[in-house]
Amino acid sequence: MAKIFIPSWDEQFTQVLREKGLGISRKAPHWLVARLALARSLQMPQFPDEDLCRPVTRERAFEIHMEQLTGENSASMEDFTDDFCLLLSLYHGVDLFADRPRFIELLQRHIQRGMAEIRASWREGNDFHDYLYQELFFERPTGAQATVDAGDRLKRALGEIGVGAEIEKIAAGPRLTRYTLRLSGASDLDRLHRDLDKIPFELGINRPVSLVRVADERRVALDVPRPESEWSPVDGGRIPEWLRDRPETLPVCPGTDVLGEPVIFDLAEAPHLFVAGTTGSGKSVCVHALLLSLLSSGRDVRLALIDPKEVEFAAYAGCKRLWGDRVVTEAADAAEMLDGLVAEMDRRQKQLATLGVANLAEAQAKGAAPPRVVVVIDELADLLMQWPDSETALIRLAQKARAVGIHLVLATQRPGSDTFPGLLRSNVPSRIALTVRSSQESRIILDETGAEKLLMRGDMLIRLSGRPTLRAHGARVEQGNIKAWL
Repeated sequence: MAKIFIPSWDEQFTQVLREKGLGISRKAPHWLVARLALARSLQMPQFPDEDLCRPVTRERAFEIHMEQLTGENSASMEDFTDDFCLLLSLYHGVDLFADRPRFIELLQRHIQRGMAEIRASWREGNDFHDYLYQELFFERPTGAQATVDAGDRLKRALGEIGVGAEIEKIAAGPRLTRYTLRLSGASDLDRLHRDLDKIPFELGINRPVSLVRVADERRVALDVPRPESEWSPVDGGRIPEWLRDRPETLPVCPGTDVLGEPVIFDLAEAPHLFVAGTTGSGKSVCVHALLLSLLSSGRDVRLALIDPKEVEFAAYAGCKRLWGDRVVTEAADAAEMLDGLVAEMDRRQKQLATLGVANLAEAQAKGAAPPRVVVVIDELADLLMQWPDSETALIRLAQKARAVGIHLVLATQRPGSDTFPGLLRSNVPSRIALTVRSSQESRIILDETGAEKLLMRGDMLIRLSGRPTLRAHGARVEQGNIKAWL
């Protein structure tokens, strides 16, 4: 019989929630909390991350049978299994009645996400029943009225910190609302900088507000996060459309900017990219958005995929554009592939010298057209831990491979000096930071703080070589988006 697993960190929280939130015995059923978590997750517009269904089988503290959760085949409970399946089928736009393993997987992901959301937003000591009413049943203003109300609250919040300003423009993006302000005097900017962290409290939100310089010293913008129930998902299915007829050599699109415009850059000019973020930040989905970009852009490109965890790139196993015709999962095979790519780099350099050209673009203009190769490593930390000698090959590729059309995309959940060492860091100038645990990790990725304040689930900071840091929201890429282009 199918089971839903509750990981240890959620098991501990459910005990607190049952005793101090619901006011019932810790022996009360887990499925009651699991159903509340499912309801909370289904309110959120973005699909739950695929990462949420992976680690629990290795670090689980409790399991819930479907008989307990949905009443399936239960002699004492009403069977709501079909109702659960219908809800998830409508939410995801797929027929889960015909795919039970997928139904169980999505049920697991929603329950974990809902649990994490409740854990993050409910505070012990607050009335949990009031929290449920506010989150699950209370109808908040929407549309124009919600915008007016939020603008009025912001003006009051600015007044509380002594900042005089008029709101000139309001623009809503997928997750944030940008308020362009005309400050009354030059001193207001100093006050705004000094007391920026007080504005979320005055607005009644628990996420930081960002200050953006717009034009002159008296005009600024505030990016104010909206509740997650009001987020608009960024549809990854639109990436091929956004990349159509683009001039870049290797155009890629991880998502949109804070106002909803697609963010597109040339991976060939990057020329290598480091992507990092903690579990649940959307790091893996970001990598899939980059891969979908490469597959759908119409460019002649080969993908060298290294997946030490053996789960992230399984969907690409049948792709005809794989370098080496397979996804590599073993550390020894990965080291062999990287050494082979170093040899390919040397071979191409000799070919360029023979043609009397400096780079692959010039060689292609003369009729020599070896395809570009993008090396994507899903978990760099695992690879370097299992096979430390891989670092030497990666450094050589980072230093010299750009000219011959070989590019690196290195991803990890654990950014650190050991997983992104100095010599490799200095040769991988472009970075994407999703949410991280500390300002120190943000500095390792971006050489600046800020990623520790992001909103999780695809919220990111992009710093490309020679450009200012840009905030973006990741596109939601599902397996169906990828399979259409394999």
